[in-house]
Amino acid sequence: MPRSPTLAAVALGGVFVVTGLSAWAASAEKEAHATFAGGCFWCMEPPFDKIPGVKSTTSGYAGGVIANPSYEQVASGATRHAEVVQVLFDPSRVSYEELLEVYWKNIDPMDPGGQFCDRGRQYRSAIFYEGEAQRQAALASKQALEDSGRFPWPIVTEIEPLDAFYPAEDYHQDFYITNLRRYWSYRSGCGRDSRLKLLWGKTDQ
Repeated sequence: MPRSPTLAAVALGGVFVVTGLSAWAASAEKEAHATFAGGCFWCMEPPFDKIPGVKSTTSGYAGGVIANPSYEQVASGATRHAEVVQVLFDPSRVSYEELLEVYWKNIDPMDPGGQFCDRGRQYRSAIFYEGEAQRQAALASKQALEDSGRFPWPIVTEIEPLDAFYPAEDYHQDFYITNLRRYWSYRSGCGRDSRLKLLWGKTDQ
């Protein structure tokens, strides 16, 4: 358990104590999570992995009704889970709002039936927030996108609390690295990049 900041230095003046508390608070927030659903989780890892301040990405499942689902169960659509990527990041180096900007540019926010060639609720777009600050940031970013007038159809990306995150099987992790040829064959065949270029003017892989 982390030690609480000492109060023994009170005799040296309030400024010293405040500095100690601030340093302790900053240390306590060196890591945070952001969880996003944007279709195939293989394709959602690369855009975040290259961002300074992101420590890791983990493919997994969230938003469903059973614990520890398998890939086969999620793919069937019966669990109500979505394929997601959970981003572990350092808030002092990259903000949650910046991660949201990356997220939007890697999905089709107008598609209510899935993402790209993957259809069904298990491939829906969704932001799973942790805490009020993330909720407000997610809502604000979605509203800003709606207000921008960029798209002719409503933004249907869901925003909901993260109740639980279940990491996917090991063979799914870093798939774009460990199975490069298969990854690019799938990504190209799914039409992901051509659709992203149409929506956003460029691809962000």
